[in-house]
Parts: sequence; C-alpha cells; structure tokens
Amino acid sequence: MATTDRQTATLALAHALSAAERGLAVIPLSPTKLPALRSPHRGDPEPVLCRGECGLPGHGVHDATADPAGVRALFAAAPWATGYGIACGRPRHHLIGIDLDTKSSTDSVAALQDLALRHLFTIPETVTVLTPSGGRHLWLTGPPDVVVPNSASRLAPGIDVRGAGGYLVGPGSVTAHGAYRLAPGTGDLNPAPCPRALLRLITPPARPHDPTHSAQSRPPQGQGLVQFVLAAHEGQRNTRLFWAACRAYENGFGDELADALTEAAVRAGLTEREARATIASADRLTSGRGRGR
Repeated sequence: MATTDRQTATLALAHALSAAERGLAVIPLSPTKLPALRSPHRGDPEPVLCRGECGLPGHGVHDATADPAGVRALFAAAPWATGYGIACGRPRHHLIGIDLDTKSSTDSVAALQDLALRHLFTIPETVTVLTPSGGRHLWLTGPPDVVVPNSASRLAPGIDVRGAGGYLVGPGSVTAHGAYRLAPGTGDLNPAPCPRALLRLITPPARPHDPTHSAQSRPPQGQGLVQFVLAAHEGQRNTRLFWAACRAYENGFGDELADALTEAAVRAGLTEREARATIASADRLTSGRGRGR
C-alpha cells in the first residue's frame, strides 16, 4: 500500500473513532462509498438472510459499532478503507440524514426551503457535511420510537432521506470523487431534533390493518422474502427485490406479497415507483415461464 493510501486509511480510522466517541455507530467504507468488507456469504449457493448473526464481519451497516475496539477490528479487516459510514436510526442519536443532492436539475436546497414554508417548520442549525459533488448532508435526530425509512426523491426531487438501515458518509472520508468535510461553523454542533412537521413528511403513515393480508395469513415463505429485501445494501436493492418477487410469483403468492415487498424495498432505499416497476418485471418474467396463479 502506498504511503498516501496508508495515511488516508489511518485518517479514516481516526475520524471513525472520533465519531464513535460521540456515540455514533460506524463501518469502514471503500473509495466507492460502499461497505469495505464483502459479505462472508457471497459464495453461498442460496441467498442467506444474515445480519451478522454468523459472527463474521461483512454485513454492511449491520456491522456498525460505536465500541472503539470493535471499530479498530473492522478497520484492521479492511486496511484499504478510505472512509467510514455512520449508521442511521441507531441509539443514542437515532440519526436521520437529509441528503441535498446536486445531481438533479432541481435546486434541492430551495426545495427543502419550500417544504419548510408550506408545512410551517424551520430548518434548524445542525451538523452539516459538504459532499464532493457540492451537495450537503444535514444531520437530525429522531424519536426512539419512530422508524424513519430510507427514500430517494420521495420528499422532493434531489432530496434523499437516510434512516433505519441506511448510513451517511462521515466527514473526513475520502472517496473516488473527493473528500467529505464539515461545513464551517457546524462541527461543534450537536445534531438538531427533526422538526415534527418534517418528521411526519418522511415517515410513511401506518397502513390500516387488513386481516386478509396479516402476517398470519401470509405464506411462511413470504416472511423470509420480505426480510431478504429489507437486508439489501446499496447496489443490491433492485437485484434482491427482483429475485424475491420472482420466487413469490413462482410459488403462487406474488400478488399477495407485492405490497409487503414494495414497503420493504422503500425502507431499503428504493422509491415506490422503482419497487413497483421491478415487481412488475418479475411478474412478467415468471408469467412467461408458465407459472400458475
């Protein structure tokens, strides 16, 4: 490893340990912003629904820890890591990330300000991380009893939300596109509580109870397929959803499981439109194979 690479890896660990001291659970990231440790189940013939129960690292955000010894162990296993991810939705901060992107033609900062005006909330002063592309991440905290899902442009074009099961690239990380850094004047702040009106916007309403689609009436296989989609990391979401939907349709309960799979995919980070399109593709493919309904 070159000297510059070693310095980058050493700094990444130092920044990760600093975040852990603040009670933030972290994982090592590669220059692509993906978890640096590959899944120990990648060679298994069948998909494995494991969130670290096997005791081995390589489960993405499920590896995240605020224990200094645990952080050092993760980075020792991934000496090529150049950054770190901060798990959202975890105690004690129950972090929520508002990702204001610049890749969209829409001004995401203006879009958030417009939402604040229309829904009568104030965007608080909080920890803000500047991204290499010119975007920014706002760190907010949520109530411990509220699960905020990940979403992409559901709130508004160019605004992504990082919640339970997601992670934010931590300040001090170096990626293939540049470094993430704290915005001036925000490094000494604590993450501000998420305004109630904004929290309502990013938290899907509870679905009305429908006994015909309850967990008791859902085929047992359906539970495993939903969990398989929920465990998807960035870069796996569409693939996992498509695989799960194909298995559901092949076994005759695809239509019954479609809503649950969609909800799981949205929580994993897809938009509802993307999830519905992927499930529809699985329906068409398996229908062409002559499967029964």
